[in-house]
Amino acid sequence: MEPNGGLVRLIAMHSYPCDSYGLVRRSVLLGMGLSDNQIADAVRRGLLIRVYPGVLVAPSASFDGHEGAQRLHRMTAIAVATSGLSTSDSPLPLCHATAAAFHGIPLLKPDIARVHVTTGGRSGGAVHRYRHLHAAPFDPAEVTVVDGIAVTTIERTAVDVAAQGVFAQALTAFDQAIRMGGDVEVMGDILESRRRVGVRVARRALACANGLSESVGESWSRAQMIEAGLPVPRLQHRFHCPSGSYHTDFDWDEALIGEFDGLHKYGRLLRPGETAEHAVVREKLREDELRATDAHFVRWTWAHLESDTVVALLKPRLKRLGLCA
Repeated sequence: MEPNGGLVRLIAMHSYPCDSYGLVRRSVLLGMGLSDNQIADAVRRGLLIRVYPGVLVAPSASFDGHEGAQRLHRMTAIAVATSGLSTSDSPLPLCHATAAAFHGIPLLKPDIARVHVTTGGRSGGAVHRYRHLHAAPFDPAEVTVVDGIAVTTIERTAVDVAAQGVFAQALTAFDQAIRMGGDVEVMGDILESRRRVGVRVARRALACANGLSESVGESWSRAQMIEAGLPVPRLQHRFHCPSGSYHTDFDWDEALIGEFDGLHKYGRLLRPGETAEHAVVREKLREDELRATDAHFVRWTWAHLESDTVVALLKPRLKRLGLCA
């Protein structure tokens, strides 16, 4: 019989001894009798994911996709912040894309190759294997605690991300931060509190930000429209139809309706006891009723955003309807 066969089967059944954060610690597995070779084998077989030396997590569908990658990054950040291998003498606040992951702020193509922390000073910035140290002063009011770990506030986080990105990334950061309860005035104050690289892009994005944007794809869509000079659409307008009222992602004077179809859209639309097929049928009926209002309808996907063709879809329709020059 294989040594520790029961423990190997325990891993194979995806039953892990997790800590309060949901992390699987190597020290605990070793204490149960597993060897490093067995742990490494579980990683090779995809039964565990190594996020930091000595720290692992169980694979999960919640780690799939763009937002899922941020959730996995959050677990990595917790591992770094709570591990004895941290090179910091005292915990430093997590910042930038890492703090966004803690706050649950979805971002557009975030930099999550390393865990971002801020030194609180004007020097000491460095890039290590697992951590990116940012030399940036912060006011104590710009730091909060999430799940026992110090992170920059929603407002400071959004400003930091926006100032380091292109317009679409900045707009997404501000849209989603406002949607999560971030204060626009506070963001503006932080943005103007000191000199920053990327401040012009961030200022423009903040002026255009709208917390009604429900996803990264919707924010990126609007960013492409704004940069192309298209008329800014109304967000989440409610149309009243015979079977009820429906809100739409975008509309222009109730003449043109625009919808972004994200990969997980129908999964989010599921009601208790429903299948994905039920949601698709219900969405088709919704679309039929919206079309019956005489509004024109256009849909696009993530692929259109990646290929920068959303404007090409919209502009001819807006012109035909007399909504743009």
